[in-house]
Amino acid sequence: MIWVIFAALTLLAVSFLALAARTATDDVLDEPDPARVILIDQLAEIDRDVARGIISETEAKTAQVEVKHRILVLERQNAPPALAQGRTSRIGFLLALVFIPAVAAGYYGTYGNPSISSVATADRQATLEERARIIGLTEELKSRLTAASNGGPSEGWMLLAQTYSRLGFSQQAAEAYAVVAERPEADSAVFSMWAEALITSERGVVTPVAEQAIDRAMELDPLNPAATYYRALALQQSGKSAAAHDLIIARLDAADQFYPWMESLLAQANRIGEGIGRAPISLTRFAPALNAPGPSQDDIAAAQDMSPEERMAMVRSMVSGLADRLKDEPDDLDGWLRLGRAYVVLGDRDAALGAYQAAEPLVALLPDTDPRKQTVEQALQDLAG
Repeated sequence: MIWVIFAALTLLAVSFLALAARTATDDVLDEPDPARVILIDQLAEIDRDVARGIISETEAKTAQVEVKHRILVLERQNAPPALAQGRTSRIGFLLALVFIPAVAAGYYGTYGNPSISSVATADRQATLEERARIIGLTEELKSRLTAASNGGPSEGWMLLAQTYSRLGFSQQAAEAYAVVAERPEADSAVFSMWAEALITSERGVVTPVAEQAIDRAMELDPLNPAATYYRALALQQSGKSAAAHDLIIARLDAADQFYPWMESLLAQANRIGEGIGRAPISLTRFAPALNAPGPSQDDIAAAQDMSPEERMAMVRSMVSGLADRLKDEPDDLDGWLRLGRAYVVLGDRDAALGAYQAAEPLVALLPDTDPRKQTVEQALQDLAG
């Protein structure tokens, strides 16, 4: 029955459109040219302006000549092209009347069939239900914290704020962070996260309240990278881009080793620097250890004044630190290569093999021309032999 109704409605709509197309095409040659009518009316308007004294006789004659010239241009246009254009439009319109309903019916029959299960819709529904459940739990947590006689623990308010942030409720997150910010145990991280929520809720604008939160975060910990990021953003928005760029460079210079947040600050510095004509900067300038080859035979030989046990302890401490960092940053391909070379120098073939095996899935994504790919393949072949 539903298909019969759809077919009847489609046929009715097509009939009305076809009738309108036929009427429009039949009458198009009988209707006066609107452009010519407007031009003739302009001639009459010029005469009226002369009679009212708005324009002079000389100006009137000049305007009349121009208008009459336009009328002649229109009259010289012959009728056949217009007729051909009308026929072409009619043919195209009729084809559309047939083609569009056919395509729509075919598409609906393939993708709109009610008998076909909608997996995508089911997934979206599950996602919406999960989000609704999390929102419900979040509101319940807020109610408990608000009703607590002691104001609720700071950990609970931080959890509430972070959950709001993940849900995209930046204003509510800022309000939750503000509760903790008023307490004596609030540290620099609390104020920088509060500032972030405030800025996000204002679509990237650093408000006076956010700026106060940034200042407090910098006061409690001048090395807080998040506070540095938002202080630079505030400086840039106030027209002090050079000072913002200098602030980021100074913070990067103060880093004692590589940290993941350095990449965000580096990108921000280059964005600001591009606007003020400063040359792009590279991460290797601030984290030279990224390109270090790791402990080598020369490094070990330089420790000849130490006892064998001291030298070995020193080298293994360096290698252990690199290995620990790679546990938290498993996608650092160059780090795995340095670790593998270090273990080879130490004579620990099994550990070296493990390091190169960890690098193997990373180099698989590289083009064949990348030398690191050949390095890993050769190392695995040598160590496995």
